[in-house]
Amino acid sequence: MGEEKKNPEIKEANLNELSGDVVTPVKNIDLLMDVALDVVIELGRTVMPLKEVLNLGPGSVIELDKLAGDPVDILVNNKLVARGEVVVIEENFGVRITEIVDVKSLGEETE
Repeated sequence: MGEEKKNPEIKEANLNELSGDVVTPVKNIDLLMDVALDVVIELGRTVMPLKEVLNLGPGSVIELDKLAGDPVDILVNNKLVARGEVVVIEENFGVRITEIVDVKSLGEETE
């Protein structure tokens, strides 16, 4: 009970101790160029009860929340970064990017 609280000692920071090379992201961007990212092209979404999901089979049709011809969403690491349109390249499908939404948020954590 008779203890006296001491004020903490405050010192000025010595920034000269922080010597060394500073790594800048722009300078070393080449180090990241081979990093694999998860890219998803999303045609649309829907919510279905489990009973309907269990009844799905070959030939089942699932109605999505987008109209035919609407832009598809392009997600990188679960972040929406662009929108595009579905195109046919020879016998394969592809996506032509029509709008860049947000590439700055790629490094942020998803909620």
